[in-house]
Amino acid sequence: MTYQIAICDDESIILKLLEGLVRRWAEKNNIKVKVEIFSSSESFLFTYEEDKRFDILLLDIEMSGMNGVDLAQIIREQNKSIQIIFITGYMNYIAQGYDVEALNYLLKPVNEDKLFEVLHKAIERISVSEKVLYIESNGEMIQLPLHSILYAEVDRNYITIYSLEGKYTRKQTLKELEDELDKRFFRAGRSFLVNLMHIKRTSRTEVELKNGDIIPLSRGRYEEINQAIINYF
Repeated sequence: MTYQIAICDDESIILKLLEGLVRRWAEKNNIKVKVEIFSSSESFLFTYEEDKRFDILLLDIEMSGMNGVDLAQIIREQNKSIQIIFITGYMNYIAQGYDVEALNYLLKPVNEDKLFEVLHKAIERISVSEKVLYIESNGEMIQLPLHSILYAEVDRNYITIYSLEGKYTRKQTLKELEDELDKRFFRAGRSFLVNLMHIKRTSRTEVELKNGDIIPLSRGRYEEINQAIINYF
């Protein structure tokens, strides 16, 4: 597989530096990459509208014109799988980064070892996001990407899976479904599995998803779910 990596920064020196580091990381680890560089959010967006096959985006936050956070918000409305890595001189944008599911922040000047570590994490995340769940619906087999699943709820012997594509019900126990999923799914209680990627807020009694859905959280699971979020992200 060849990974499509975009670098967006309005400082030409940093662009070239990051491009060199990314190519060095790829060569060192025998990973195939196609790297494209962009000097503004607008130039990236122009290309992205025609070709959305980018896997990783190294994105400066403080740019003239459209800033990196605004660009990331536009991208996230259309693409949940691209791995966004913010490049910044400040740590004032953490909340916004959480909103757009940024993989990580890299502070300028970028440390080579830290960049390599984050790129490895991005590759791991991409391989996870490509996993699918096979569901039979209306006489046909559907491949449901795991990253699109919001949560699952069990009612007696049936599971209802709520996803960005719709909802699906099949006869299965929650434990059986849990065994088919991966570490991004958390058992919120006896009846619910929730995707950590889609969580907006947690409290001691409930989990709010980014689409507004509320999932009840069992007593004693508040610290565990917060730790699971920290470990995953």
